[in-house]
Amino acid sequence: QVQLVESGGGSVQTGGSLRLFCAVSGFTYGPNCMAWFRQAPGKEREGVAIIDSDGNTNYADSVKGRFTISQDKAKNTLFLQMNSLKPEDSAIYYCAARRDSICIRQQDWFNYWGRGTQVTVSS
Repeated sequence: QVQLVESGGGSVQTGGSLRLFCAVSGFTYGPNCMAWFRQAPGKEREGVAIIDSDGNTNYADSVKGRFTISQDKAKNTLFLQMNSLKPEDSAIYYCAARRDSICIRQQDWFNYWGRGTQVTVSS
C-alpha cells in the first residue's frame, strides 16, 4: 500500500526558509513521478514542482529560483527546499506520486496523495 506522509511545515517570516519532507512507502520500484502541490484557502490546488526518476524537474513560474525539489531514493524521501518565502506562499503543501515515466505538473495526473502540511509566511 502506497503511503505519503508530509512534514516540515510551520510558520516563518517573509524571506525565511523551510524544508518540507515527504516519506514515501510502498512505492520503491519502477519509474516514478513525484510532485509537490499547494492549496491556499479559496484557491485551486497548484502544482509547485515535479521530479521524475531521472531527476528532471519542472517548477511553477511563481517559485522558480526560490524552491528546489529533490529526492533521496535510498531513504524513500522527497524534499522541497523553500527559500525567500513570501506571504503568498502560505498554503497547505501536498506530496503526490504516480508510477509512470511521464511526469506532468497537473493535479489529475497523480493518483497517490499525502494529507498535507501547513506553511504560513507572515509579513
